Amino acid sequence: MTKRTTPWPMVVPLGTKTVGTARVRDKAASMGFAQKKLAEKFGTQPAHGFDEIADGDGARDALTPAYRRDATQSLGMAKPKKGPKYGNRKCEHQGIKFDSEKERSRWFHLIQLQAAGAIRDLQLQVPFVLTPRKQRDDGTWERASKYVADFVYVDAVTGKQVVEDVKSEATRKNTTYVQKRKQMLAVHDITIKEI
Repeated sequence: MTKRTTPWPMVVPLGTKTVGTARVRDKAASMGFAQKKLAEKFGTQPAHGFDEIADGDGARDALTPAYRRDATQSLGMAKPKKGPKYGNRKCEHQGIKFDSEKERSRWFHLIQLQAAGAIRDLQLQVPFVLTPRKQRDDGTWERASKYVADFVYVDAVTGKQVVEDVKSEATRKNTTYVQKRKQMLAVHDITIKEI
C-alpha cells in the first residue's frame, strides 16, 4: 500500500473519471430522488457513501442480516475500550503521570511529610536493577531485569532509605510483583513498604 501524498479530505474536481487506478463514482448517480433534491437545495452530500467495491453487488447484502449490515456500514463504530485490569484510573498532576489515584494521593501526602521535615530526599519512579544485562553463549543478549519503585525517600528520624510501592489487595498478589519484591530483598537487602 502506498502512502497518500494529498491531505485528507481529498478533493477531486468535477468530471474526473479516475484518480490513479481508482474509478471516481458520480455521487448523483447513486443517490435516490429525495437525496438528489436535498443535495441540490442545501448543497450538501450524504453523510456516507461507499463505492461499488465496498458495497458489493447487493447479492451478499441481501443474505446478511440487517443488524450486521448496519454494524459494518457505520463508519464511526469502534469497539469499546477495555478498562484497566485492576480497576485503577491513570491520572496526571503538574506533568507527573500516576498509575492510580491512590498513588497520586500518596504523592501529595509524602510532599506534606517532606515539607514538615519528617522525610527527606523524596524521589518518584526510581529504578533498581535486579539482574544485570548478560550475554548468552550464542552471542545474543539477555535484557536486564528492573524493579521501578513508586517512591523512595529517607526517613528523617531513623536515617534509613524507604522504598514504597502503592498496591491494592489484588496487585499485591501479582506473581511478577511478588517475584520482584523477593529479588529486591535478596539483591539489594531492601524490604518494600506496601501502601
